[in-house]
Amino acid sequence: MIQPRATKVLVIGYVWPEPRSSAAGGHMMQILETFLQKGWDITFSSPAGTGEHRADLAPLGIREVPIELNNSSFDTFISELAPDVVLFDRFMMEEQFGWRVEKHCPNAMRVLESSDLQSLRDARHQRLKDRLKASDDNNDFSEMFAPALREEFEFMADTDLAKREIAAIYRCDLTLMVSQVEIELLVEQFKVPRNLLHWCPLMVELPTRSPVPFEDRANFLHIGNFRHAPNWDAVLWLKTTIWPLIRAQLPTAQLHIYGAYTPPKATALHNAAQGFHIMNWAEDALQVMSATRVCLAPLRFGAGIKGKIVDAMLCGTPNVTTPIGAESMCGEMAWPGHVARSAQALADAAIKLNQDKLQWTQAQQAGVELLNKRYRQNIHGPALIERLEHCRKNLQSLRNGNFTGSMLRHHLHKSTQYMSQWIEAKNSQQ
Repeated sequence: MIQPRATKVLVIGYVWPEPRSSAAGGHMMQILETFLQKGWDITFSSPAGTGEHRADLAPLGIREVPIELNNSSFDTFISELAPDVVLFDRFMMEEQFGWRVEKHCPNAMRVLESSDLQSLRDARHQRLKDRLKASDDNNDFSEMFAPALREEFEFMADTDLAKREIAAIYRCDLTLMVSQVEIELLVEQFKVPRNLLHWCPLMVELPTRSPVPFEDRANFLHIGNFRHAPNWDAVLWLKTTIWPLIRAQLPTAQLHIYGAYTPPKATALHNAAQGFHIMNWAEDALQVMSATRVCLAPLRFGAGIKGKIVDAMLCGTPNVTTPIGAESMCGEMAWPGHVARSAQALADAAIKLNQDKLQWTQAQQAGVELLNKRYRQNIHGPALIERLEHCRKNLQSLRNGNFTGSMLRHHLHKSTQYMSQWIEAKNSQQ
């Protein structure tokens, strides 16, 4: 009996995946592992340089192929590969390579991995900058957190980034979204057809061992890639406002801050006398999280869902965060810690969790229940495969119903194609 050919997938990565450096890298690895479990044939390519913490994909059976921007060598590469599915890792890769994919592999299904809505994150960042300029109050940010979707839309709608990102969503056959809040924003406010979107949050295996008990833990922790602007802002808020409030009540408390790509400006904040420790990159993030009593995630802006909070739940570590940190992560379920809107409230909640074993244990259990309900790989992985296979089977019908996407591909791809060819010609003359 002739075995059917394995589905062939090309992933075009914005960067080479670094699952131990960022939630985006972790989510990409979860998607790749889902494809591998299905027996799909995967090639991962990227125009980016190799980061120091990148995953080694070859031992998993994934081919690694570097590619170049504005270079027709990609045309030969994709024509010979002839993938069934092309996954763009973030919308910038669709802008760069989407027209080449459509030209040389028109029947390949085009999928966008959004990671989070970058335009939403950028709009929230600008709103924070405006707020900090308008007031020197560094405590209460209640008015900024979780506004109505209509307000988010009005703040985003005129930005170039939103227009680019949502146009890329229209041009693809399916976009993977980690946040249900962002799905509703796109559908209700930007009028993106719901059938172009698929909810695919972080996907994890539930822990099989009991977590480290309360008595064997100590200290506070914050973790996050320093290249991600919301994480750096959270460190600054901790340093200037939140941590001094905690130390005023717990004079011997210690805060350990971990993150990949630690810049000198972060290292300069290290102050052992204040219990404020910049620890650089954690070789094993789950190990350091498991030894900690409370995870601090005071995010004043951002988008998507937060890998650090999923990691905390996996380790049985309660967290204290803002409405930005908790957004779209628990639905109607109890939060595994506390959500607060001001520096003082965050500090008070962190101190209470650190001191109160009963409350801490209840928060830990809430995390176990939340993981089990919303983040199981054996639920979301098969659902992703089922959706992709359904879309492939009905691809022409799906495209016929998305005239806006077809129109956007026609206009943008022509302009992008000519610009890319001009850059390539110019480069060849140098």
